[in-house]
Amino acid sequence: MPNPRVYIETSIPSYYCEIRTDAEAIVRRNWTQHWWDFKRGSYETCISSAVLDELGTGDYPTKQAALALVAKIAVLPIVGEVLEIVKTYIDRSLMPADPAGDALHLAMASYHKCDFLLTWNCRHLANANKFQHIRIVNGMLGLHVPSLVTPLELLGEEP
Repeated sequence: MPNPRVYIETSIPSYYCEIRTDAEAIVRRNWTQHWWDFKRGSYETCISSAVLDELGTGDYPTKQAALALVAKIAVLPIVGEVLEIVKTYIDRSLMPADPAGDALHLAMASYHKCDFLLTWNCRHLANANKFQHIRIVNGMLGLHVPSLVTPLELLGEEP
């Protein structure tokens, strides 16, 4: 049986390399690093070019480290069908109106049938209050519904 597939959203490498010292940043960094260093090998991991684009944008101190972290992760293709899914998510107010943001990450994980979408974005993605709406829209589109989780939720997960 193949390992579960995890789509890694941009916040994961960002928090892995986080240098802020506030309590939330430290806790998220520690959980992210623990999952990445000790649990990631139990999963098939993937990203999209959107993750690379987001990590490559701007000037921040951990930019090169974050890009290096994902350099050897499989990059899933963004095909035309994914862009149609993104449009539907935005049109149905499921995700914010940034076609290269959260809607694209969810569409990629759904279209490519990832078991998990791993994120620290608890406002738009790993949000229990949005999950039923995501399930309904994906069901309408005939799409797989990935589990939207944080590294903390996968720390105890045994594939």
